[in-house]
Amino acid sequence: MSYKIDLLNIGLIIVSLIIAVMLPFELFLFSYAILGPLHYLTEINWLKDKQYFVQKNSKWIRVFLLFAILVSIYPLYKIIDFSLDNSFMQGLTFALKNTSFLLLSGFLFAIGLILFKKISHLIIMLAVSMLFSILLYYFLPTEAFFVGLFLPTIIHVYIFTGLFMLYGASKSSSRAGYTGALLLLLVPFVIAFIDIDPSSFSVSQETSNIYSSSGMIMVTASITKLFGGLRDGQFIALSPIAIKAQIFIAFAYTYHYLNWFSKTSIIGWKNALTTRKTIYIALIWAAAVGLYLYDFYTGLIALYFLSILHVFFEFPLNAITIKELFKFKRAKVVT
Repeated sequence: MSYKIDLLNIGLIIVSLIIAVMLPFELFLFSYAILGPLHYLTEINWLKDKQYFVQKNSKWIRVFLLFAILVSIYPLYKIIDFSLDNSFMQGLTFALKNTSFLLLSGFLFAIGLILFKKISHLIIMLAVSMLFSILLYYFLPTEAFFVGLFLPTIIHVYIFTGLFMLYGASKSSSRAGYTGALLLLLVPFVIAFIDIDPSSFSVSQETSNIYSSSGMIMVTASITKLFGGLRDGQFIALSPIAIKAQIFIAFAYTYHYLNWFSKTSIIGWKNALTTRKTIYIALIWAAAVGLYLYDFYTGLIALYFLSILHVFFEFPLNAITIKELFKFKRAKVVT
């Protein structure tokens, strides 16, 4: 069964890449609006069933819930006129707008949940995580910006997915699993060598508007900037490097979701679904898709909390995967 699923994932990588090359903007929007909500809901339910992989420290997951609320408030603030004291509003706006430190703090604290058990140690770890993140924001603002931008996006959907695949292959000693992980690693290099003709990419005004409203254009622009793709300091969405960045984003998100759904039997997340939970998830997913179809920006705002919450809730699993993968590799070297 594991071998067949590994082969399936190799096929999904290839298919996702081909469609991403053909329809980089449309594929991302489809995957994000249709596959995304179902992924959030099923993964959050599975993580809860697994006590978020922190067992005795599961109560501390409320810290992630608080962080997710704070991160997701700002988009709501931008469209709702809060009648609050001006000085208070300025402080609130600053705190909510600069949420990079919350994301980094959450990931660092997740490491603490794996390493420590005592309450005093966890409190200290939380304080140290937040202090380190705030210092990074003040002294290395550019790096903090990229952390806040890429941690819940590219790092979450691409790097962590690759680590999960590599760890799974390590446990099962599956050549097909290793092949899939290697293929995933090679995708950015394949995209880099694709000859892009911007004139062959026709994006409708509606698609362009929807994509801009998603906010993902900031990720595309940042990747383009990192690879020197700006023109006179300006971001051109249909420049060759920007299109390649978008192809990568569309691929990464699509395969991230497909990888999750393809490994139902291996991960066992379907075992956490009761009939009642399945009905609730199906209803919420249908409502979410309906919102996206009605107005993408409305759907984005409504689902943003769930999106960011599942990222925070997954941090302990990410930390465990890195830890166990390193232990496995070191053990293999010793033997």
